[in-house]
Amino acid sequence: MTRGFSDGYNFFQKTAGAVVSSFEGGSFGTDRAIYVGSVEDEITKLEDSINKFFGDNTPIKQLKGDVAEFWHAGTFNINAATNESAHRALVDRSNEFGSVDVSSNFGKSFGLKYYSTAVDSAKQQAKSIFERFKEYEHNGGKDSLDKYLSDRHYTSEDVLNDPIYSGQIRVIPTDQLKSAAKWLEDKIKTEGVKRPDQVKRYQDTLNLLRDRISDNDGNESIPLSKEDAEKLAGLAKEGKFNAKEFADISAPELLNMEMLVKASLKAGMSAAVISLVLKVGPEIFKSVDYLIKNGEIEAEQFKKVGFAAVTGASEGFVRGSVAAAITTCCKAGAFGIALKEINPGVIGTIVAMTMNTMKNAYQVSIGKKTRTEMSTELIRDMIVSASSLTLGAVGQVVLHELPVVGYLLGSFVGSVVGTFIYNAGYKAALSFCTETGVTLFGLVEQDYKLPDDIIKEMGLETFEFETFTTETFEPESFAFDTFETESIQPDSLGITMLRRGVIGVSKIGYVE
Repeated sequence: MTRGFSDGYNFFQKTAGAVVSSFEGGSFGTDRAIYVGSVEDEITKLEDSINKFFGDNTPIKQLKGDVAEFWHAGTFNINAATNESAHRALVDRSNEFGSVDVSSNFGKSFGLKYYSTAVDSAKQQAKSIFERFKEYEHNGGKDSLDKYLSDRHYTSEDVLNDPIYSGQIRVIPTDQLKSAAKWLEDKIKTEGVKRPDQVKRYQDTLNLLRDRISDNDGNESIPLSKEDAEKLAGLAKEGKFNAKEFADISAPELLNMEMLVKASLKAGMSAAVISLVLKVGPEIFKSVDYLIKNGEIEAEQFKKVGFAAVTGASEGFVRGSVAAAITTCCKAGAFGIALKEINPGVIGTIVAMTMNTMKNAYQVSIGKKTRTEMSTELIRDMIVSASSLTLGAVGQVVLHELPVVGYLLGSFVGSVVGTFIYNAGYKAALSFCTETGVTLFGLVEQDYKLPDDIIKEMGLETFEFETFTTETFEPESFAFDTFETESIQPDSLGITMLRRGVIGVSKIGYVE
């Protein structure tokens, strides 16, 4: 009873960290589910916003600027969702004087100009209030300058040389950025000599010129060239824009290794804490201290002891991080639709069993463990895992209000029960193999050699290697003569009963 409980507890404490991390990354962990869902939602919003231009009669050369607004806002929001940021961008679609094209909830506004050349895009971004007034007059406007300014909430003519889009970040096609910046720099030098009052608007534009939307906090849109903007406009008019086909934008693609590490880092820390709580010993603290100071296991140490070098909290951290990462990939559909709803407890157990198998295989390769011992441990883990998963699911149903706790309690009981089942089955299997000579596909070793004491009792001589013994000094001793009576020993027939039994781990042979 005591050993079964101990074995079950040991198995449970090895898998607990990975299981909890899977819950944090899976269907029982709403944070991970919301994370993946928010990325997919933003991708859908991007596709819908661009495909709303289906059937639009605006020529592609003009429409490309409109779709570019939705492209930059949409791809920014996707990137922010991937980074689990609350920052979002919004296309305002306002035609008011000097209005922003894209606003945000992080205090920045953006104006986009997608013209045919870099110079045209830069000119439009640097246009002054007075230039816009002259365009108004040229197009038939009848208001005086004073009324024009007053209607646009300007109280003085001192603003005439100010840029219309003052304070806005100016976004242009990515392939025009360098040329536009060069034109602005040249313009600043020229106007600095001829018309110093014009320098301000060019310098302001140069300082805020970009090819993407960014919050300077790691979230940004995907730059778009003029040519790609026109292609995007063409797809939009046909209602055929697909983010995956156009720019390989999809949840599985966005969940790259870097993002998965960030997403599972927190879960890995949780697993490390659980491992520390359940597995006590000074070597654990040494490993944690080493990892903190050096960041990795020493190469030579790993070569000497293999996976045994990854122990304690560090092993729990690896188990947890991998489990959370795999679960996140499954929820995103990276491994197919069938695995999107996989039980996180299954993933946690698989990760734990895989690591155990890798460690055991290494022990076999260096001669510290036999193939039979490894196979036996693998079968034991499979039986205990099945029991752990089954009762874990039952615990989850019973304690549905405490998802992780319910699963862990059920899993704990299942691990202990599974160990008892394995021990009982193992004994029955060995009894069967003892009677029949079956090897269970090589999992049980059958030894038919007679024990040495039986061979000697039979009177058979055995060959032994010569051994070298050193001479010892024996002092002379004196013994008194003694009288001994003679005795008679009748001849007798000695019978020794042999039977077959367990003589080692998964090994059967002759015993007395």
